[in-house]
Amino acid sequence: MSSEPTGVPATPPAVFLSESEASLLAADLKKQLRSGERPQGDEILIEKMVAGLGDPRGLMRLTFAESLGAIGTAAVPALCHALRTHENVTVRRAAAKTLTLIADPEALPVLVDALLNDGDPVVQGSAVGAMAATGECAVDALIAVLSSSESSSMHLGLAGWGLAFVGAQAPAALRRAARSSHTEVRIAAIAALGEQIQSLNDQEARELVIEALGDSAELVRAEAVILLGKLHEPTWATPLLKPLLDDNSAQVRKNTALSLMKLGAIDALPDLESAAGSETSPEVKPILNLSIQQLRQHQEDSKEG
Repeated sequence: MSSEPTGVPATPPAVFLSESEASLLAADLKKQLRSGERPQGDEILIEKMVAGLGDPRGLMRLTFAESLGAIGTAAVPALCHALRTHENVTVRRAAAKTLTLIADPEALPVLVDALLNDGDPVVQGSAVGAMAATGECAVDALIAVLSSSESSSMHLGLAGWGLAFVGAQAPAALRRAARSSHTEVRIAAIAALGEQIQSLNDQEARELVIEALGDSAELVRAEAVILLGKLHEPTWATPLLKPLLDDNSAQVRKNTALSLMKLGAIDALPDLESAAGSETSPEVKPILNLSIQQLRQHQEDSKEG
């Protein structure tokens, strides 16, 4: 674990609950939640609820998490303290998931620390989920992880997922990220633009996807090709994809064939057949043939229909 991040107040030492104490407290909290009451937010009670996050009984943990979520920002310091220092991995997992319910940007430094330094992958993933729940506030932190040379492939994957989850909530930030000097940031940003295009019909986002098709990094081009296949707009996407069948990257060519197949792009059949005739990669050629086969079948089905 790393040193304590700034931005979150210190909390008193954690308390411990016996099984019977946890049961009594959970019963009282459940009664309050059912009646629509908000549990009290005093420090001692919050510490007891945080201790309850380590209870071996799943329903008990859920009650404590929901109660802490109902308390809201007053519970953030204790939850951050638990996430950062608690020896029980169950508590750290539950603390991160509970912070997702509260979605307080003040927790971001601790959540980033958990992503980068906690040894448990569930804690790491839950920390990113809690970051993403804060929306646009999390974008800069996620981009910092994506652009760091010290980030592992696990960190990169989770941060990319977090950025995609934020999606259309942060259109301006995503557009900036799509033009980042860091390849990993551009990849994650392009992958996240889909919701922005579909939800907001963002024309600048469309232009960024087109730019990405000519990116110097093959993984960025490959991601842009995948996105075009997911958007289900064959009239727009097919003319953009056809030239990529001759890309110098095997991954890009393979992704292009798959996207054309997903789009049902019958008018790309001549291009696919030409590409299959000259393709030398044993990884790409079968994908080209599969795409041709599926599109021909789609063509026949359309005639019969």
